[in-house]
Amino acid sequence: MKNLLNNKNPITLLILSSIAMPIAFSTWMVLLNNFSVERASFTGVEIGILQSIREIPGFLAFTIIFLLFYFKEQYFAIFSLALTGFGVAITGFLPTVYGLYFTTIIMSTGFHYCETAKNSLSLQWLSKEEAPPVLGKLIAISSITSLFLYCIIWSLLEIFNLDYKFIFLIAGLICILISIHLFISFPFFEIKNKQHKKIILKKEYSLYYILIFLSGARRQIFVVFAAFLMVEKFGYSASQVTLLFLVNYIFNWFFAERIGKLINIFGEKKCLIFEYIGLVIVFTSYAFVTNAYVAAGLYIIDHMFFALAIAINTYFQKIADPKDIASTAGVSFTINHIAAVFIPVLLGFVWINSHSIVFLIGSLFALLSLIASFFLPNNLSKIILDENNLKKIRV
Repeated sequence: MKNLLNNKNPITLLILSSIAMPIAFSTWMVLLNNFSVERASFTGVEIGILQSIREIPGFLAFTIIFLLFYFKEQYFAIFSLALTGFGVAITGFLPTVYGLYFTTIIMSTGFHYCETAKNSLSLQWLSKEEAPPVLGKLIAISSITSLFLYCIIWSLLEIFNLDYKFIFLIAGLICILISIHLFISFPFFEIKNKQHKKIILKKEYSLYYILIFLSGARRQIFVVFAAFLMVEKFGYSASQVTLLFLVNYIFNWFFAERIGKLINIFGEKKCLIFEYIGLVIVFTSYAFVTNAYVAAGLYIIDHMFFALAIAINTYFQKIADPKDIASTAGVSFTINHIAAVFIPVLLGFVWINSHSIVFLIGSLFALLSLIASFFLPNNLSKIILDENNLKKIRV
């Protein structure tokens, strides 16, 4: 930890932001369903509306290109991180339907701008050989952070019986304090390739756009309805949901960095095909599950596949003009959230009549992703790394 604080380099900044974000966002995620049901009397309709509202800033992520005319991308990412913390900190103090909609917009604006800028900076700061293992490392670090976080949240709920609003407040303030540290203590890191500051859409990136769109549509079904299923259908308490998330992040911690290395060994195409076959099976199983423990197992398996999604970004890095990365990061977040804006609302109404249909629609999106993945170039299937020339990353 001492070396982490002393090394003022881009990778350390990415690591610290990967610690700060889950402290705020994962707290919001793990408590949201119970908080919304217990304090604001949410049903599937309200949770669907809230999740659609949450994705509006993601849909507008392309506007980051215009904001970068006035702000350095690094500092904009840090400010957005602090905004996320602020939105989470005030969540518990507005326990109404419209109060939750308001705080969600604030939190989500910070989250989506931060993630857009962070993804962009990662692909600009890291070489093509470094990117898969380092991106895997960042996921693993986020998972470790969430692992400890969920242990703490479970203790605060079960042992200390702390009110939701104080847990939200503490998590948000910690995120803000880390953001301040990143702004004050780190120098500005120059970008080698000057980025285009305009919206760029290229035919050469069309397969990337398709994969991103389908990923966003499918992910919304998981994020919105899989956890809600645990609360509404199987009656999971807040502490039980926290334990479920805890197990999720134990697996992510163990597998994420290894997955990054596997992408370098087997290539993006094979890894994505494997992911999508697994997701077709998982979503179909969700549609018919009747046992609470089986549902929890599916949730864990589903979450494990998320780490493989970094293969989409490393695929793009390998085919992209380096000057397109910042622009395309914003555009890709918007494409990722096109379906996210309307899917939660529409499926919220479907949910009232049939949980199964919602998850079968998720299976369809996974199947379309599988079909698209077969069109990835075969020459990306394996990267041979020259260990003498590859810079070793030490933190």
